[in-house]
Amino acid sequence: MSYKKFKLLKGLWILVIAAALGGIVMQLWNCLIPDIIPGVHAVTYWQALGLLLLCRILFGGFRGHRDWHERREHWQRWQAMTPEERGAFFKNRANFCRPAPPETKE
Repeated sequence: MSYKKFKLLKGLWILVIAAALGGIVMQLWNCLIPDIIPGVHAVTYWQALGLLLLCRILFGGFRGHRDWHERREHWQRWQAMTPEERGAFFKNRANFCRPAPPETKE
């Protein structure tokens, strides 16, 4: 399969999944939320897609699935460390979030 064809099929697959998820969000919202919260109305398909996008931005981000490789490398590096190296790592990490102590002028 050529690279362009692969990218095209991947893009189409993403659109199909987004469309299906929009329908699922719409159905769930319209079945549950108006009954649970009085005064809330049913949403249209496009509003459901907007909610899905908003939730993705707020809670999921758009990082993709490339993080697994980086996490695996960190895990392999951690596994290769000796106990002394791990202790040094934690010692250096302990002051990472703390502010630097004020310098005294004498």
